Amino acid sequence: MNNIPEKKRRSLIRLGVQQGQAYAWSRSRMGGWAIAQSPILRMTITLARLKKRGYISMLEIYKRVSPQLNEPLYTRPVRTVV
Repeated sequence: MNNIPEKKRRSLIRLGVQQGQAYAWSRSRMGGWAIAQSPILRMTITLARLKKRGYISMLEIYKRVSPQLNEPLYTRPVRTVV
């Protein structure tokens, strides 16, 4: 007997999905890539949950780095060598 659907079901319930819906979603034949793009994960793994676990959003990282990306590479005048 394959225990993978049962483990998925328990994990979904821990994430707050109702039991009936967790049962149906855990028996899905979709692969990992399709599940990642589906409402299943959008409802269970939210940005707030990821932030609580210590993950930083890509937007926050970009906002930290973007001012540096717009600065000129060389701030001193360049002299030509003849």
